[in-house]
Amino acid sequence: LKTPILGMIENMSTYVCPECGHEAQIFGHGGVEAEAKKLNVPFLGALPIDLETRLAGDAGIPIAAGDGPMAAAYAALAERLIKGGVV
Repeated sequence: LKTPILGMIENMSTYVCPECGHEAQIFGHGGVEAEAKKLNVPFLGALPIDLETRLAGDAGIPIAAGDGPMAAAYAALAERLIKGGVV
C-alpha cells in the first residue's frame, strides 16, 4: 500500500490489576520498540490493556476525550507525534 509509518505504539503492553495495582507484561514487552528501531521509525509509546478504554469506545466516547491515566497516555502519544513533526 506504500502507506508511510508515522510511528509505532505497543498496544496491550501491560495489564495493571485494578485491585492491587500490580503490573504484568502478559504478552511480552519491548518488541514494538525494537521493531521501530529496525524500521527507523519513531516509537511513540506503550498503552496498557484497559477495560475503561474498551467500554468508552463501545459507548462511542473516546477515552482520550476524558480525564485520567489513559487519557493522559493518549495525550502523550499525540504530543510525541506533534514534537516529531508528524502533525
